[in-house]
Formats: sequence, C-alpha cells, structure tokens
Amino acid sequence: MSEMQDYKSKLSDPSSRRFETFSYLPALTEEEIRKQVQYIVDQGWQPAVEHTEPENAMDQFWYMWKLPMFGETDIDTVLAEAKKCHDAYPEHHVKLIGYDWKRQVQGLAFVIYRAPE
Repeated sequence: MSEMQDYKSKLSDPSSRRFETFSYLPALTEEEIRKQVQYIVDQGWQPAVEHTEPENAMDQFWYMWKLPMFGETDIDTVLAEAKKCHDAYPEHHVKLIGYDWKRQVQGLAFVIYRAPE
C-alpha cells in the first residue's frame, strides 16, 4: 500500500484550503471542466452555481447565483453563468453543482473559480 499524502491546511492560510474532491488535484483545464459539465447534463442533473467569500467557505452555506438551471443542456450556457457569477464577485470562490433531483442530493460539486490569494 502506498503512503497517504497529508494535505496541510490552515485556517490562517486560505491558499492551503481544499474544497470538494477536485481541489486535491491539479487545476482542471477548460476541456476537463467542459467534460464535467457534460457529465452533469448526461446524468440529467440540474446545473447550479454558488459563490461565497473565502473566509466563509468552510463554515457557512454558499450563496446561490440565480436559480438552478432547470433542464439546461447547453454546456456553454452553464459555463457562461459561472463566468457571470465570477465577474460579479471576483473576490469569491465560485462553485458549479449538479443537483440529482431524484435523490435530492448534489451529484457533483467543484470550485470552478477560486478567489485571488
């Protein structure tokens, strides 16, 4: 069995904090992000965008950007909404979510834009 890596996170160091599974990996490319949005759409999940201040990311609910995009299947439309949220709140983290309406859970969630350090 290989060694487990310890990700050193500190409240005093915002750049060390991890959010959702993908934040432990190298940053996703544009194409990889598009594939994740395609996965959300292929599952029939509802895309949604949330945002929050970095200091509140760990202990509070994130703000919803508009309503979830019920029935949206166009990847460019989903990504454009995430970009609009980022443009409106450049100092916030912006997260993309795929809501599984059948199970009433988030099927996928990842930070698509991180606040500047």
